[in-house]
Amino acid sequence: MTSQRDQQRRALADLRDLTQQPLTAPQIFRGADEVLREALGYDGVCWHGTDPASGLVTSVLTDDLRLEDFRQAMELEIWTDDVAQFTDIRRSGHRADTLSRATNGRPGLSRRFREQIAPAGFGDELRVLFDTAGGYWGCAAFMRAPDRGAYRPGQLALAQRAARILGTALRRSQLPLADVPFAPQPPAVLLLGADNRVTHADEQAERLLGEFADDANGVFTVPTAFVMAAEAARGAKAGGRVPPPLRVRTGSGAWFVLNTSILGGPGDPSVAVVITAASTADVMPVVFASYGLTAREREVALKVLRGHDTREIARALCMTTLTVQDHLKSAFTKAGVRSRRDFVAQLVASQNPEVWD
Repeated sequence: MTSQRDQQRRALADLRDLTQQPLTAPQIFRGADEVLREALGYDGVCWHGTDPASGLVTSVLTDDLRLEDFRQAMELEIWTDDVAQFTDIRRSGHRADTLSRATNGRPGLSRRFREQIAPAGFGDELRVLFDTAGGYWGCAAFMRAPDRGAYRPGQLALAQRAARILGTALRRSQLPLADVPFAPQPPAVLLLGADNRVTHADEQAERLLGEFADDANGVFTVPTAFVMAAEAARGAKAGGRVPPPLRVRTGSGAWFVLNTSILGGPGDPSVAVVITAASTADVMPVVFASYGLTAREREVALKVLRGHDTREIARALCMTTLTVQDHLKSAFTKAGVRSRRDFVAQLVASQNPEVWD
């Protein structure tokens, strides 16, 4: 009989094998589901892609749960103060948590449990963040039936270790493509009503909506990223904050940014969404995170991109020239290049060239 420890070792080994392949995010999610379902003991899972810079959800994929329920899940995440939310887990410094652990065995204390998880027939929830190398690459919620009991500490530990492996794989899957065709285009604009349905859209926005389509389109009539951007804007306004931009990638690999603005007064929660091709400033943090550069390596890389030589970088960052060279050598290795020229060329080619400043 296979022990739990052996089962978990095998699951982690299978995940490592899976993630050595050049896969897209949906392929990674489906492969991970096959590996983890038995080891973690869950009955339903919802996978999400996220904006690597902000962590906002940009896509949803599930074969088990009702997509109609995702609307309520999103509203509960943004508009309620609950336990074990994704932002809470991230602030804790961990990559995973369970509702049973967060509530000391009393999941009924959670509004999410009372209003969504229990009515859907589940008894506990395990949430996992695929954060690594300074980027937020995705997240997932794993549900299990009440007769299975609460998630055990060993399963939570397995989820923590699996999250690191999957985060690395998702990071690699987001490496910008050098051969993505790009044609200059003006900003596109659409207007979402209170129910997040399109009330007005220009021709460019209507075309782009199809580029961002995901499983939730049938529920929201627009891609998940647009609904999340709109709800985040409403939440930001209610809290007196500035709505965050949301980076999203098309199926062909091009990066765009969604900026939002609330129109009208308190009785008119319509949201204007402006879609623009991502600029250098928008994409470069994602590029650096996708290569796994440290904070100091990113500072050096930015100076290199701006044309500074080694001595200028050393003076600007209060380093020795040898330290600058060490950081450059490490950055080159992570990016798979051997020289400063190749490094700059790869970074330039890895994004929409026409939007460089």
